[in-house]
Amino acid sequence: MSAPHPRPATPWATPTASYLGNLARAAYRTFRTPKTGPTLYDLCDPILKGTRPGNAHLRLFYKVALANPLLRPLLGRAGLPTLRDEAHFRALQQALLAARDHAAPDWRAVGAPLAALLDEQAHARHAPLPNRMSADPLPPGHLETLIRRCAGHLLGSYRRNGFIPAYGAFNLIGDPDFRGRDLLVALDGLQARTYKNSTLLFNLARVFVLANPSVAALIGPPWRGRAEPLRGPVQIRHRSAYYDAFFCEALLDFLGSGLASRTEAEQARCAIDEMIRFCLIASCEQVPDPRGSGSYRVVTALAPYPHARQSRFFHTVTKVHLGFGVFVPDGDTTACAVSAATQADSDEPLLAQPLIDLFAGYQVGSDGCAPPGVAINGGIDYEGGVLTWIENASGELPYGNDLDPTLNLDVLEAVFRNHARWRIAEHPERLACTRRIVRFQRRLAETGAFADSRSHLYYLPEVYCAYFARLYATWMRLPSATRQAVDPEGSFDLIRARVLSYVRDELMAAEMNPFDAAMALLALAKLGAEPASFAPALRVIAEGFGEGPRGAPYCAYEWNKMKTPTRIIVGGPEVTSAFVLSAAVHARNASAASDSGDC
Repeated sequence: MSAPHPRPATPWATPTASYLGNLARAAYRTFRTPKTGPTLYDLCDPILKGTRPGNAHLRLFYKVALANPLLRPLLGRAGLPTLRDEAHFRALQQALLAARDHAAPDWRAVGAPLAALLDEQAHARHAPLPNRMSADPLPPGHLETLIRRCAGHLLGSYRRNGFIPAYGAFNLIGDPDFRGRDLLVALDGLQARTYKNSTLLFNLARVFVLANPSVAALIGPPWRGRAEPLRGPVQIRHRSAYYDAFFCEALLDFLGSGLASRTEAEQARCAIDEMIRFCLIASCEQVPDPRGSGSYRVVTALAPYPHARQSRFFHTVTKVHLGFGVFVPDGDTTACAVSAATQADSDEPLLAQPLIDLFAGYQVGSDGCAPPGVAINGGIDYEGGVLTWIENASGELPYGNDLDPTLNLDVLEAVFRNHARWRIAEHPERLACTRRIVRFQRRLAETGAFADSRSHLYYLPEVYCAYFARLYATWMRLPSATRQAVDPEGSFDLIRARVLSYVRDELMAAEMNPFDAAMALLALAKLGAEPASFAPALRVIAEGFGEGPRGAPYCAYEWNKMKTPTRIIVGGPEVTSAFVLSAAVHARNASAASDSGDC
């Protein structure tokens, strides 16, 4: 039996105490600081409070999300000096009146005065400190202990909840990459009126937050590493097919490690089977091919009633008020669910569909498919990329459409897993579609855009690196003839080299938290780096063990996010455990292969 893991050492031993201390100091400064100008409520109460004419949702959202009794004491102290100017005050209020009263507002005109205010406010991107963590190797047996403890956390959570949850939290400080230009793009490109309303008002509140450093420090206190801790006062627990697919892969890694007891193996297999059914049956819906040739079964992130598993508050009230009344299927959830089911040897009929044909209909430049309307990450070349959202059977696309680099890695991963079944190399159109996604990824590597957070909508650059490594491991298992057909230009070798360079020279050169370290370790292990390079990430993971709440091995960190309607961070203690589990399994496998000379 492995020796028990030691108690976590400084600086990971008391993250909660440090966080609460920062909150207390920020709260004290906030309520001691005099107002510097009109507040959000001075601006909005006269036109949005109470029963008035115009768009009812705008007033309802204001009441529930911004003018509630919890936020009023805080934002009631956050004045905006610019609004002392009567002309600025009236221009912003007139824009809000247009959003309230017009049946079809000119959203760019509505957003223009707010966009200008956003650009006036400083919002520096978080920058981690240099890495000072020891890179000493772990004692024998520690890696196995980490794997077992993290797997036990996942299986225990599944037993308690009937699923493995993730959590979401809204952050009023917003995303530093989302500026005035992006607000106008979003207001113009989003389709649901409720989602436009929530994006408008969340970003209005954000201006007042950013203009008041003490309030900003209270809402967004500093943290260690790159991935932001999930620590909002309201965390929404929910289940998603996307998360289930991810947890399936982590449990499959545990089974493949050979460390599971007979009971744990049985529990893991039962959980995997149930989660695959949730993905491919409960979360599925039929959608039309955008090019008019039939229909497909695809996967939506939030399952409909009665399958939905969400915090009661979010399910019954907040979901609709925030603009999430309709949740359409998406390419990321579909691809990840298909990949996990394929790895689990599922025989569900959905897998027989050549989904590459559906993805081709959402590929930019393919048969007239236009670039995304919500081009928040407009600094990248979208050609060949696959859009995020899939139009449902009713023709709804409430979030418009956008395009994310990491999502396209997941699409390729599902395609490679099913290359024989879908006849990718033998079918000219499918091969052409796949090659164009590969070239899209190559351009991101050539330009260095993959390492820029502004290029990503839903992920951090280090998550992109880990997901590319996941894809690369699948790629290397393909027949050589298929690899040559898909990538005659050697793009995968080029991307691999650029990703490894970023992980070694940038990600690991800075201070990491356990989530960052798991991303780095996954990338190194799956891309064939020397096992000696694993030590810094392993040390961070080992030292962070025990930091989590209520007996969880690790805290929750930013896994994925949304930039509209405000910064929404999604993660959970179980998510961190799953990443650490998989990273430790693959690092162990790579080290064993290196020791045996089987590289």
